Amino acid sequence: MLEKRDVISSIQLEAIMQKSCRPFSSGDGDLVDAVVPFMGESITDGTLATFLKKPGDRVAADEPIAQIETDKVTIDVVSPHDGVIQEYVAKEGDTVEPGTKIAVISKSAEGVPPAAPSEKKSGKAASKPSPPAETVREGKPKAKVEASSSAEKPKAPSPPPPKRTATEPILPPKERERRVPMTRLRKRVATRLKDSQNTFALLTTFNEVDMTNLMKLRSDYKDAFVEKHGVKLGFMSGFVKAAVSALQHQPIVNAVIDGDDIIYRDYIDISIAVGTPKGLVVPVVRDADKMNFAEIEKTINSLAKKANDGTISIDEMAGGSFTISNGGVYGSLLSTPIINPPQSAILGMHSIVSRPMVVGGNVVPRPMMYIALTYDHRLIDGREAVFFLRRIKDVVEDPRRLLLDV
Repeated sequence: MLEKRDVISSIQLEAIMQKSCRPFSSGDGDLVDAVVPFMGESITDGTLATFLKKPGDRVAADEPIAQIETDKVTIDVVSPHDGVIQEYVAKEGDTVEPGTKIAVISKSAEGVPPAAPSEKKSGKAASKPSPPAETVREGKPKAKVEASSSAEKPKAPSPPPPKRTATEPILPPKERERRVPMTRLRKRVATRLKDSQNTFALLTTFNEVDMTNLMKLRSDYKDAFVEKHGVKLGFMSGFVKAAVSALQHQPIVNAVIDGDDIIYRDYIDISIAVGTPKGLVVPVVRDADKMNFAEIEKTINSLAKKANDGTISIDEMAGGSFTISNGGVYGSLLSTPIINPPQSAILGMHSIVSRPMVVGGNVVPRPMMYIALTYDHRLIDGREAVFFLRRIKDVVEDPRRLLLDV
């Protein structure tokens, strides 16, 4: 028969079990961990780029405290609870995976004094834990557009050197250079572009478009369009609609090679290159063939706003069957864009320039734009490429074709 001192009450047992289920807490459950979130289906790890807060700083629940740089975007690590950052257990430059512990947060700020960032010299951050339920947030994280981080910059950017006099010696070139590590995004872009050149039989064909009628269409209906749809009518929707029509006329341009097979895509998801102060991203307008002008403009505006705000998600940039790149907004007159794998073609738009053109036997000034189609010549013959670009030209020069389907 057990003595009284050997009997543990159900209340005591429950207290012990609750305490044992808090692997990242102090004696009173005050401490919680901030961990690397899920970063996307195709992303397995990233680099701890920068800390946004210091040990001892007070943070709110879901407030970003660090940024993880991946091959595609920058991911926020957020605080799982209101409190004070107790310590960082990883350091800038560490390679981390989803679930890796980054920081310890004191919920009451009454724990031990804030500690300095960990000085561990291991190649990776602390081992990946099985986070408690209270430290994990469901749903996919927001992704930030790639930006230069402290991991990429010299620790002390010094003031510009004073002007050198004629009598001062010239420093060797090595002493006038700075070595900065490439970001993961830049390395990924470089690899993909080189793979594109090495894999595809790249060929570019050109044409020119008279923008007179599209510009007049916008001028005539811009006020009514804004009043009804709440968004401005731009040129991009016209070119997206033209590209949709061209892809429907030449479906091989929307296809892709996979081994010894050709995959024909029965959908049209158009990637739109969007320039932001922090870099270039390519969000996708999905099912563009089912959209009207207003829906396309709203979607592009929404994606562009997210890109500039740094809140665009990985899913919004994934996929795409054809890309449109508008270098004209930067003043580009002519270029040969490179295909974005695994797509098979890309359309390049350029600046609008008034040039003398022969119209009805007379030389008149016309707002002209050069357009370029770079395509994979292994899959797309010159005939299809020329017909595709010609369809772009016909629709942009006479948008009424879209209404009549001719």
